[in-house]
Amino acid sequence: MAASSSVLMLLLSAALTAGASATSFSITNRCSFPVWPAAIPVGGGRRLNSGDTWNLNIPGGTSAARIWARTGCNFKGNSGSCATGDCGPALSCSLSGQPPATLAEFTLGSQDFYDISVIDGFNIGMDFSCSTGVALRCRNSNCPDAYHHPNDVKTKSCSGNRSYRIVFCP
Repeated sequence: MAASSSVLMLLLSAALTAGASATSFSITNRCSFPVWPAAIPVGGGRRLNSGDTWNLNIPGGTSAARIWARTGCNFKGNSGSCATGDCGPALSCSLSGQPPATLAEFTLGSQDFYDISVIDGFNIGMDFSCSTGVALRCRNSNCPDAYHHPNDVKTKSCSGNRSYRIVFCP
């Protein structure tokens, strides 16, 4: 019984330590109009006026995550819709946005992986960078730094003490 209690405590300690680490994302709107960035699977969504920044901490171990800008939105409280990137009637998305949506995609672990995708269409220019990695730029639907097809090889890696920056309308 004592051995199983020790193992349980060790597993609990490891889970709490893994859950405690988070990676910071700074999301800035440089567009001349408001955007409503969304983030899944971590949830999140809010209005960013021109010049505003949203700082978001995303737990380590998050995989297959996305952040994108929704445009032309009309919300009353937590319910509404958007012209691009709409994720249903929710301000805080739990589903991917509808095309067109320029996507910042990432997986966080001991080594992170990140990319920009326009597979679901292009709705807004975006820069996506890791503090210790390559800066990706996407100004229009032809952006060379973005995935255009599922088999493109555009994913970059990032390791070490890192943070991310996303800029809409750079």
